[in-house]
Amino acid sequence: MMNTCRKYMENCKNHWFDETVLYHIYPLGMLGCERSNDGGEVRHRLPALEKLTAHLKELGMNAVYFGPLFESSTHGYDTRDYFHIDRRLGDDDDFRHLVEVYHEAGIRVIVDAVFNHVGRDFWAFREAMTWRDMARTRNWFKDLRFDANTSDGIKYSTWEGHKELVKLNLGNPDTRRHLLDAVSWWINEFHIDGIRLDAADCLDPEFVRILRAHACSIQSDFLMVGEVIHGDYRMWANPEMMHGTTNYEAYKGLWSSHNDGNFHEIAYSLNREFGDQGIYRNLCMYNFVDNHDVDRIATRLRRPFSLYSLYAMMFLIPGTPSVYYGSEWGILGKKGHGYDADLPIRPMIGVGDISNGHVDNCCESASLKDAISKLAHFRLAHPALCCGNYRQIDVTAQTLAFERSAEDELLICCVSDLSAAKEISLNVPGGIYRDILNGGESVCADQGVLRFEAYPHWARVWQRI
Repeated sequence: MMNTCRKYMENCKNHWFDETVLYHIYPLGMLGCERSNDGGEVRHRLPALEKLTAHLKELGMNAVYFGPLFESSTHGYDTRDYFHIDRRLGDDDDFRHLVEVYHEAGIRVIVDAVFNHVGRDFWAFREAMTWRDMARTRNWFKDLRFDANTSDGIKYSTWEGHKELVKLNLGNPDTRRHLLDAVSWWINEFHIDGIRLDAADCLDPEFVRILRAHACSIQSDFLMVGEVIHGDYRMWANPEMMHGTTNYEAYKGLWSSHNDGNFHEIAYSLNREFGDQGIYRNLCMYNFVDNHDVDRIATRLRRPFSLYSLYAMMFLIPGTPSVYYGSEWGILGKKGHGYDADLPIRPMIGVGDISNGHVDNCCESASLKDAISKLAHFRLAHPALCCGNYRQIDVTAQTLAFERSAEDELLICCVSDLSAAKEISLNVPGGIYRDILNGGESVCADQGVLRFEAYPHWARVWQRI
């Protein structure tokens, strides 16, 4: 089946990301060092993640996306040095070996690339503050100027007003070269498979084009996806820039359609994005139901049982699905306020605990993990789900039926968040259909009508045989 998918992809988006299920790790949080101060000593925490391999394989994950890994002062997005792993996590050899272990297990590695801004401890900014007009790095930063009327004698552009996050001048050739050299180093030294560009909608478009050409000249199938929340994602994802973006539109529709009992919302978004005239059909979209910036999905959903239909929908729709660490167990967590706002959604969890389900503050247990594992393996086994077309068939307040198709594979998917079973009738191409997600029940679509019972808080996937 996977060979069929690859053949189809040659006429599609031509990228391995379509055949991927991601596991998202925020390492500074998971390994318990986001707020730590280790006095400059290297703490070899990364090797513990090698023991996560069996859990990832059991879950059906074939790629890991790591949040910030490189030298920083606090949360990782205030970079100090792009050429070294954060010493709170370990050293360069630790990460190099971790990537080797994952690659041997068939797991690709994507890392955060924070190129819009750096921290005030970034070496080039410290040099500019010290040498002022004489500094060779004074033009590396956006709108940097020296002003005796300020508390530290300096002004500059920031990310969203955060003084500790200094915006880079990506129009400066020296700044660009430094970042391009960093990516070259990441690829050549660590053999990573892709990057996720933080705050991608804030980046200079010309820099993104240069970065795409540069990275792909080193590794032709190198992935570039970007964090974009609002707007037309095609402004940043296209053949010259990024392969795709974070799909915040689908994220919002997934959880709020479940909370409001209004599947028409997510149906509208999916049709707009991926239908016959879908504007994102040829992009590598990154789908998720929670991440390091938003409430854990088990907290956001009003009904715990909706987790099952929610994950089922995410794994069955177009776009690459991502599972945030710990959420396979239904972990709770609400984003707070102030300096420690993100700690509840980026908790420390031991590798053994996350593998065995000994995770505190959960609303579900092994049943949710098993459901996610089933969905992940199922998706990767079917070309129509990895990279097939999408066509809406029917939508009600709490059911959504759609077709996924790729060459000779036709699947009819029906997701239900109803609290009880319900008889469903769908107009489909005639033939015999088998529910390949739930044990193989067969139904004949007499005169092009498929009749079956929708399961509560779950999905049925009918394959025409």
